[in-house]
Amino acid sequence: MNILITGGTGFIGSRLTLRCLADGHSVTALGQVNTPAEEANKQFLESKGAKVRLASVTEPETLPPVLEGIDTVFHLAAAQHEANVPEEYFRNVNVTGTKNVIEASIKAGVNRFVHGSTIGVYGLALDGKIDENSSLEPDNIYGVTKLEGEKLVLSYADQIEVVAIRISETYGPGDRRLLKLFKAIQKNLFFRIGSGKNKHHLIYIDDLIDGMLAASLSDKAAGEIVLLAGKEVVTTDEMIDAIASTLDQSVGGFHVPVFPFLVVAVAMETTLSPLGIQPPIHRRRMDFFRKSFLFSLDKSSNVLGFNPKTGFTQGAQQTAQWYKENELL
Repeated sequence: MNILITGGTGFIGSRLTLRCLADGHSVTALGQVNTPAEEANKQFLESKGAKVRLASVTEPETLPPVLEGIDTVFHLAAAQHEANVPEEYFRNVNVTGTKNVIEASIKAGVNRFVHGSTIGVYGLALDGKIDENSSLEPDNIYGVTKLEGEKLVLSYADQIEVVAIRISETYGPGDRRLLKLFKAIQKNLFFRIGSGKNKHHLIYIDDLIDGMLAASLSDKAAGEIVLLAGKEVVTTDEMIDAIASTLDQSVGGFHVPVFPFLVVAVAMETTLSPLGIQPPIHRRRMDFFRKSFLFSLDKSSNVLGFNPKTGFTQGAQQTAQWYKENELL
C-alpha cells in the first residue's frame, strides 16, 4: 500500500512511518525541519527507505505531486505547542491546511483519510469518564482549531472515507515533550506543583500506532470519530514516581500551589508572546498539573478491536532507555 503521512518528521508521524515501512508499505513522509529533532527524524526515516518531502500543508500547490498514487493518508501535521505565534497561525495550519490536504486527497483518488485530532477538544475536563459523545469545550486556540479541523474533515465523508482519531497524551521512544520532565527528575530539579491527584490517561506510542492502523483498515470506522487512550489512568504523582523509580531517583512529597504559576504564565504570555518570544512558562504547560482525563475505550474496542497493552511503568522504562541510547538523558 502507498501511504502519505503529513507531519511525518514529528514524533507520532515519524514513528508511524517506521511501523508502516516495517510492514512493507511504501511511505511518503511530508513534514518540515524546524528543530534538530525533526532533522534527525528526517535523516533516520530516509535511511530506512521513506521518501521525505519537506513542505507545509499551508502550501496547496505542493500537495498534488506527493499524493499521486497514494492509497491512504494519515494527516498528523498540526500547529500544537507554539506559544509565540498569533492565533491565526493555528487556524492556517489546523483548519486551512487540513482543508488543503483533504481536498487534494479527494482529487488524487485516495481511499481513506485518517485525521489526527486531539483530546484538546474536550477542554478542561475534570470529572467523569469521557467518550466520543461528551461535550466539547476547548479552552485554547489549539483545541479550538483542532475541533474546527475535525468537523471540516467529517464534512467530506460523502466524498472520501474519513476517520477522525482523538489522540490522548502520547509518549514513548521518539518523544521529546516529556524529555524535560525526565531530565528534571534525573537532576533532582523537579518539584510537585498542584495536588498531584489530577489524572492522565496517556497512550504509549506503539499502542497509538496499533489503533491508527486499525482505523485505516476497519470498515466500521469510516465516517466515525474514535478516541484512543492507553491501558491505564495515572495521577501526576504516580507518573512522577514511576519516572523517578525508572531513573533510580526520588522526588520529595511536598506540593506547591499551581495558582502562582498560572499568574506568572499569564504575565509571560502577555509580555513575551507579542514580542515573538516563547514564554518559558505558559498556561498550556500548566495543564499537566491541573487537567484531569479519564476516557472510555468502548467505541475504539468495538469499532477497531483496539486493546492497548503498555502500562505507564513499562512505557516509562522503554522511553528512558531510548533517551539514554540517543544520549538525550
